[in-house]
Amino acid sequence: MSNSPFKNKIVTDLFNIQFPIIQAGMVWVSGAKLAAAAANAGCLGIIGAGSMRPDLLREHLKKAKSLTDKPLAVNIPLLYKYAEEHINTSLENGIRIFFTSAGSPKKYTQLLKEKGCTVVHVTSSPELAIKCEQAGVDAIVAEGFEAGGHNGRDEITTMSLIPQVVQAVTIPVIAAGGIASGQSILAAMALGADGVQIGSRFACTQESSAHLNFKNAIIAAKSGDTSLSMKEVVPVRLLKNSFYQSVLELERKCAGKEALVKLLGKGRAKLGMLDGDMNEGELEIGQVSALIKDIPSVSDLVDTLIREYRETLSTF
Repeated sequence: MSNSPFKNKIVTDLFNIQFPIIQAGMVWVSGAKLAAAAANAGCLGIIGAGSMRPDLLREHLKKAKSLTDKPLAVNIPLLYKYAEEHINTSLENGIRIFFTSAGSPKKYTQLLKEKGCTVVHVTSSPELAIKCEQAGVDAIVAEGFEAGGHNGRDEITTMSLIPQVVQAVTIPVIAAGGIASGQSILAAMALGADGVQIGSRFACTQESSAHLNFKNAIIAAKSGDTSLSMKEVVPVRLLKNSFYQSVLELERKCAGKEALVKLLGKGRAKLGMLDGDMNEGELEIGQVSALIKDIPSVSDLVDTLIREYRETLSTF
């Protein structure tokens, strides 16, 4: 494992990790194996609870703790019906770092803080970042419009978003959206971020639970092969496939939320990302997929990120 080249220790001290790199919590992709591998590589590994029932989350937490003794976190989308159960399950299994998203930061922050937890909320605008700080969170993930999966409605890109959020709040800011290389990590830090959260690049690793078909589709993706869709429901960035074309057709007809929800049905993301149906599945991935060309181990990926960061920093 590489020595850390990062002078900013705010995020590493906050989570007790080696590098200020967070492996994002993603549905159907970031289970115990990926989170533990990221933790063992010096990052903060996050289990994505959004695609799990409480009993499955419990299994992943136990498995992850058998694979690493490093800090782990759980990502909980607050709009999901199991959010409160996920929090209780995580607390019962020793989790003390929570990343919350898709809901009000006020909802559980105080409860978690009273239990000695570190709370981070995902934001897509400086206005929401201010509300997060007022709610008492310890840090913010500021996620730009180019990110995969559920996205903000304001369509602010990472390059524009990070300095705005840094100016708006006094708590640590973690940049996300379009980050998949050492160069982009350095760029985020130059914009004022204290660390980075990486999703798409970790989704395409050996330890990711994504189906091989999905990983190969990520590798094959070119510029413009993703699009932000379903804004009437929840904005989500997808790889373009048959399901996406069906969504696009409805949107062109100005279909309402009810029609989109009916098309979406249940299990679309699982069908694509976990089961490997590249035609009718919902394939959540970021614009940076166009730069991903291999499926490394997490350890090799982190080594590459650190090497690229060092090499790029040395040119300035």
